[in-house]
Amino acid sequence: MISLLKEKLAEVLQAMAPLVATVCLLQFTLVHAPVELFIQFVVGSMLAATGMLLLLTGIDIGILPMGRFLGAELPKKQSLLLIIAVAFAIGFAVTSAEPDVLVLGGQVDVVSGGAMPRQAVVFVIALGVGLFTALAMVRIVTGWSMRNILMVSFLTALILAWVAPATFVPLAFDSGSVTTGVLSAPVMISLAMGLSSVLAGRSAVSDGFGIMGFASIGPIFAILLMGMLLS
Repeated sequence: MISLLKEKLAEVLQAMAPLVATVCLLQFTLVHAPVELFIQFVVGSMLAATGMLLLLTGIDIGILPMGRFLGAELPKKQSLLLIIAVAFAIGFAVTSAEPDVLVLGGQVDVVSGGAMPRQAVVFVIALGVGLFTALAMVRIVTGWSMRNILMVSFLTALILAWVAPATFVPLAFDSGSVTTGVLSAPVMISLAMGLSSVLAGRSAVSDGFGIMGFASIGPIFAILLMGMLLS
């Protein structure tokens, strides 16, 4: 445990050091923000680093092993419907708790003046991720070509972006990017790798990866369709 904490602490410090150093450099050379605000930044950075350390350690200890176990156990039930249901539930749940998604939903709520509530935005994004996570698991089971599915999906997304209200297009594509966060990515990738590892003749590289790229298309569809329905 201690060695893992040290390893994750090094990763967190390496990730945050450039941001903290840049802000400190700007503070003492160009910006000169109020002392209270700068102290808030320092304290907030320390709290964020602590949170990231605990989150990454928890992911390695429990979430990744459990995700791989679930993925490996589901095929033993010999029910494609069960695989779809579990994949949808996990995709929806982790996206609803994804920090990046919550931040985006909060910003949309503020900018729209409450016209697009945070919970509604988060729900629509999570719904899109859940549906496409389920489709990604079906693809692993059936062996469909990821290349063909991605081509059709992105082409459809571009068509929807052309006909949807222009104000929803930037939000749709930002929604697709924020779903690949620190919580959702490990869960869904480990689930896909566990599923592919027990299927005969499958490669964990070609089948276990790509799920996040595919799942991130779901929110694009969901937000664009929401815009079309609300317009």
